[in-house]
Amino acid sequence: MNQPLAVQPLTAAAFLPFGEVIEAMPSTMRLINGGTTERFHALFAPEAVGEGARVIASIFRGQPRRFPYEIGMMERHPLGSQSFSPLSGRSFLVAVSEDEGGRPGEPRVFLARPDQGVNYHRNVWHHPLMAIGDPSDFLVVDRDGPGNNLEEHFFPTPYRILEPHL
Repeated sequence: MNQPLAVQPLTAAAFLPFGEVIEAMPSTMRLINGGTTERFHALFAPEAVGEGARVIASIFRGQPRRFPYEIGMMERHPLGSQSFSPLSGRSFLVAVSEDEGGRPGEPRVFLARPDQGVNYHRNVWHHPLMAIGDPSDFLVVDRDGPGNNLEEHFFPTPYRILEPHL
């Protein structure tokens, strides 16, 4: 029997071991353009290692997951970070795991608000994009270039997420 995972709010402190939460933080705000624009500065730092690597931006359109949902696998990117910032004004789920000897441990699941994104650090185990409710677009910043930047692990027994409370 698979164990249900608790869904917790996404906070910068709780997510710190896995990467950065991308949100308009007042401490990073600077006025620019003659005071007509608020710039929330340097919210995350993309990583891309390897000769010929570059940081790119894409739009991903995620189809909503149905609940209860089973997490049967996790992935990580050894050569670069990967960020997801929602464009459709919807919450989404984020599942991450600590590394346990080259394999992901038990996932932690976070509910990201529509005004929050995440940047997974290089080599952080995470579940692929989990849109909820309706199809949703995300601005994704990650590494492109030569080399294998994808590692997957499949759990012998999947974990289960119940319907999140929005």
